[in-house]
Amino acid sequence: MQLSLKKPIIFFDLETTGLSITSDRIVEMSIIRINTNGAEEEYNFRFNPEMQISAEAEAVHHISNEDVSNEPTFKMRAREIARIIEGCDIAGFSSSRFDIPMLSEEFARVGVDFDFHKARFVDVQTIFHKKEQRTLTAAYKFYCDKDLNDAHSALADTRATYEVLKAQLDRYSDLPNDIDKLSAYSSQQRNVDLMGRIVYNEQGVETVNFGKHKGRPVVDVFRTDPGYFSWILQGDFPQDTKNVFTRIKLSATKK
Repeated sequence: MQLSLKKPIIFFDLETTGLSITSDRIVEMSIIRINTNGAEEEYNFRFNPEMQISAEAEAVHHISNEDVSNEPTFKMRAREIARIIEGCDIAGFSSSRFDIPMLSEEFARVGVDFDFHKARFVDVQTIFHKKEQRTLTAAYKFYCDKDLNDAHSALADTRATYEVLKAQLDRYSDLPNDIDKLSAYSSQQRNVDLMGRIVYNEQGVETVNFGKHKGRPVVDVFRTDPGYFSWILQGDFPQDTKNVFTRIKLSATKK
């Protein structure tokens, strides 16, 4: 089933030097942009991360330091990538937990102001887990009856994710072919920041979602724990998370 689109959507996947949003870097990024008429645009980028790729990461994606030593840095291609994905909704496999926050952090690091909050996110892994509880390789086999021979190659994973979502729409008659509804269905919580450190509670209040203040409204924490905001700004949090805390702080101050 082809996607019913009101605006373009990108499917993307990242390979990185490691698993830290704040201290690791992107070494490969693949994008498939699906336009509203169904036309596809495919992009694949490799970057010199200007740091060592961990042995654990290389064992997964098989990209070595030597492979990317002569590639451009992310900063050199960041504005081109931003232009490709500007105005698009965003889909991926487990993208809400890692890829989107990681890409946001890279943009912030190189001074590209890209607002991810304008996009709807569709996480194909969440749909899969709600329906079948398996991995991308298994999902590709289950839905598409194909073997994912190049698993953990960014382009292969990106293409497989796109094909799996289309197959999911074919298989499940109750799964809506509408990006707004798919985004809602594939969201596990209502995030305020990309990492989900702050979420909306049932009353729509911005609430801390980690640590000793988990479950408490952010403004209440600021009121009772004066040092909390400074701790956030000095801590090992993505820039997007710090920006959201700052926005809430400034808004509360004006009231």
